[in-house]
Amino acid sequence: MSWSGFKKSVNRAGTTLLQKTGQIERTVDREFTDEEAKFKTFEKECQALQKDSKAYWDAMRAMTAAQTRIADTLETFYGAADRTSEGAMAGHAYKRSVDDLDGGFGRELDGPYRTTISEPLGKMCAYFPVVNEHIAKRNKKLLDYDSARSKVRKLIDKPSEDPTKLPKAQQEHDEAKEVFDILNDQLVAELPQLMDLRVPYFDPSFEAMIRMQSKFAEEGYEKLSGVQRYFADTIRDDYAAGQLDAQVEGVLQEMRELSICGAN
Repeated sequence: MSWSGFKKSVNRAGTTLLQKTGQIERTVDREFTDEEAKFKTFEKECQALQKDSKAYWDAMRAMTAAQTRIADTLETFYGAADRTSEGAMAGHAYKRSVDDLDGGFGRELDGPYRTTISEPLGKMCAYFPVVNEHIAKRNKKLLDYDSARSKVRKLIDKPSEDPTKLPKAQQEHDEAKEVFDILNDQLVAELPQLMDLRVPYFDPSFEAMIRMQSKFAEEGYEKLSGVQRYFADTIRDDYAAGQLDAQVEGVLQEMRELSICGAN
């Protein structure tokens, strides 16, 4: 930081302190404050959306990978007993189906998700530091303006013996006000425009996410429904009637009766 920049930082810190103690009047711009609050809310929501969209995609990847591992184990279980049984064929069909889903997920959906959702979110979030930099600059210039205005008022209320002080202070005031007004007017005009553009900007991403979720669900249903043909048509009714629970409990009871599983 240059010496001039350091002096400005010290002067602004002093102005802030004097404003807190009520010795210098603070400019209140409700229009800007409202627009800044809306922007901050949008920034927070957008960053959360970026984080959640990544978490969602990571969870989808983890789910398909876990499905594949489950299918590997089930195929091993059933195949070890009798490779020609309906269970073994069902296990193999399930393994083939989830392998197709996992491969299709990476091949057909990963790229489009990154292009239509992750990257647009990243580009939007990249604007926030730039906007915040403008807001910070505007706030610094506001401190300069408030300080200059305070000096002019003090010289008017208590004139100096040096007749050049008031014109000089007035010139500094006018320059500070001009710089502040330019930055403030720009933000007040453009922050609402940024907010208005957020919906049309995210419309394609929202539609793409719905389409990809639908595609994944449809393909999952189509592939996994083919596995059902290896099971008896009555299984669903048996489950609803609680009969499958009884079958499981029966098998567990047989396990308990084995000497290696029973109580000592």
